Amino acid sequence: MRSFFLFVYCWLFVLPVQAQFYRDSLGKFKIETSAYIDVYYNFDFARPENNERDVFWYNHKRHNEFNVNHGIIETIVESEKVRGHIALMIGTYSQYNLINEQELIRNIYEGNVGLKLSKKHNLWLDAGIFASHIGFESAISKNCWTPTRSILADNTPYYEAGAKVTYKTENEKWMLSGLILNGWQRIKRLPYNSMPSFGTQVQYKPTKKILLNSSTYIGNEGTDSLKQMRYFHNFYGQWDITDKWGLIAGFDIGFQTQEQGKTRSWNSSALMLRYKINDKFTLCGRGEHYFDKDGVIISKPNGFKTFAYSLNFDYAPTENMVARIEARGLSSLDKNLILNREASNQNYFLMTTMEISF
Repeated sequence: MRSFFLFVYCWLFVLPVQAQFYRDSLGKFKIETSAYIDVYYNFDFARPENNERDVFWYNHKRHNEFNVNHGIIETIVESEKVRGHIALMIGTYSQYNLINEQELIRNIYEGNVGLKLSKKHNLWLDAGIFASHIGFESAISKNCWTPTRSILADNTPYYEAGAKVTYKTENEKWMLSGLILNGWQRIKRLPYNSMPSFGTQVQYKPTKKILLNSSTYIGNEGTDSLKQMRYFHNFYGQWDITDKWGLIAGFDIGFQTQEQGKTRSWNSSALMLRYKINDKFTLCGRGEHYFDKDGVIISKPNGFKTFAYSLNFDYAPTENMVARIEARGLSSLDKNLILNREASNQNYFLMTTMEISF
């Protein structure tokens, strides 16, 4: 923890001085520093005795207490030929999402360096720790339509470590990316696993109001001697139907080979409909499903086959701050949920957040 605070001190006081020196020396050089805080109170009607919510939640994990999901300070450095990004974080998100990483790594949200590979084209090579190429929901709530993440998002990577090559066309309608990674949401590689993982991402924006995305992942989730190959595809589309109405639809499907040649699979989907009442007030409804009958990602006694729905109301008094409240319910085909500390087909929770960036 002492090292973390020393790092923060250097970031806030030493880095700006160094950045100004490089800016004066190199000319066309841009540096931006920002911060973000997401505080929350979540009441889960499962009423867990240890105040820790079910195993498939990784954001806003704590029950019946005021807490910080995410606190981030970040610096982005850019020039025509190079770029860099460093972001440190605290909060329950990092506590639960990075529990398997080395201790000093758990407070890093992003840390990467990029090099432009072509003078004529928008072609970049980036390496380090960066946000996942999978899904339409970021780990940062303010960038999402809902204060909580879908089950789909909470159980796919939020971050990844490796290297990627990214190309964008001049008209910015197409973005293509190829990645080599340490694993499925991993900075530290699995023990006895020397095989890299791979990913791709294709984005297409036919108009300013439509975005289509396809992302893939292939990797070994076992060891060199006992391979468990994971094949995964994520697709989503986002449409600004009118100035007030917006729609997001996403679907995931995955397969994993197991011992004795068996293959297990899972799939999930989410649909969100958002309505902007005015510049300050927004409503968003969500429906979703998550079917993992073999327990590849979410391990439950009878598999995990669950539907969920939510409604949130957002109030943004200023451009950089939003207060939100969300009601959410879950319904399982088996008694794999918890309600009032007992196994149930149902679960409900209420959550409120306040988020600010500066």
